[in-house]
Amino acid sequence: MSTLTLAMRDNSTMVRRQLKRLVRYPAMTVQLVVTPVIMLLLFAYVFGGTLGAGLGGSRSSYINYVVPGVLLMAAATAATGTAVMVATDMTEGIIARFRTMRISRASVLTGHVVASVIQQLLSIAVVILIALAIGFRPKADVLDWLGAAGMLTLFVVAITWLTVALGLKSSTPEAAGNAPMPLVFLPFLGSGFVPTDSMPTVLRWFAQYQPFTPIMQTVRGLLLGTPVGNNAAIAVAWCAGITLLSYLWAKRTYNKA
Repeated sequence: MSTLTLAMRDNSTMVRRQLKRLVRYPAMTVQLVVTPVIMLLLFAYVFGGTLGAGLGGSRSSYINYVVPGVLLMAAATAATGTAVMVATDMTEGIIARFRTMRISRASVLTGHVVASVIQQLLSIAVVILIALAIGFRPKADVLDWLGAAGMLTLFVVAITWLTVALGLKSSTPEAAGNAPMPLVFLPFLGSGFVPTDSMPTVLRWFAQYQPFTPIMQTVRGLLLGTPVGNNAAIAVAWCAGITLLSYLWAKRTYNKA
């Protein structure tokens, strides 16, 4: 077999390993999916009436507004599980065992990334289905849906590589579970739940220029028909930059471990 064929086989094996872990331990997956669903229901039914009126609409219009932020929260929440699994591998000695085997070194990280991307996209799909059930009414056509799916996939890949790097740098699985938590709250400090122009000056500046805001604005524009402007280009640039830097950080940390 060629080197490329062997590397592909090793990558496939590691992806299957991670997917089997997700199936074998479903409690974490369920927990990571349930958290953003609870947030969606909370903001839809507890705060939706008041916040919707504040935006000049109703509860149903606020559900439309809040869904993109919850989608990013769902991805970030699911990605915390990736950091935990990476840290677990690093602390339980399995990586040392892998190093003695004739397998592609990159396949270990690839397995974590691909399995996590699948898990996060499934989590996003669950949130979208529940949102549709409670009143989310997008105006997107097929191309808009494909564009939103592509944007979310880019975001998921970026956030996955970042959490892999955080997991590699964490000393324990417990620490790895806490390291990505600020990512879960970034939609709150952006345009995920209220428009940024309603915030105080300093917070508004941060909200407008942090990476989650252009991603949420792009997804919101594609699904609801609101103006996207230059948010799409900025969002793609953020995702590409985070992916590249996180990949290099993860690769360097893994090679030095």
